Amino acid sequence: MATTNHISTKWLGNMAFESNNPSGHSIKIDIAKEDGGDSSGFRPKALMLSSLAGCSGLDVASLIRKMKLDVDEFHIETIANLTDEHPRYYDTVTIEYHFHGKNLEEKKLQRAVDLSIEKYCGVMEMFRRFSELEIKTIFHNK
Repeated sequence: MATTNHISTKWLGNMAFESNNPSGHSIKIDIAKEDGGDSSGFRPKALMLSSLAGCSGLDVASLIRKMKLDVDEFHIETIANLTDEHPRYYDTVTIEYHFHGKNLEEKKLQRAVDLSIEKYCGVMEMFRRFSELEIKTIFHNK
């Protein structure tokens, strides 16, 4: 059976909106002052990049736990290029997975990243429909 998400987004005035989430949390969305907003919330397109990193990061964190890997720190850098023409969208996206630790098991960590990008992360699959993706895994051994 298909899953349906219902999101309600309410205009707060000027260029700001509040959008809820099935988790029960809400976020504020706005644009920069130079574009007519108040710069009081997340930018819509940048929020897509956070969703991409968050989706894949949750997969990788879950696999780190399941594989019982020793990782001191893990973060994801997402760098995207917006097209010049409207409607502007991300045509290329680089996703860097950074792992820090003394005893990094690089092959297993790379397997966790690969499983996320190839099998589990639905947001990654959505981005593949409109962007060229470049994936990098960087190990910082202490």
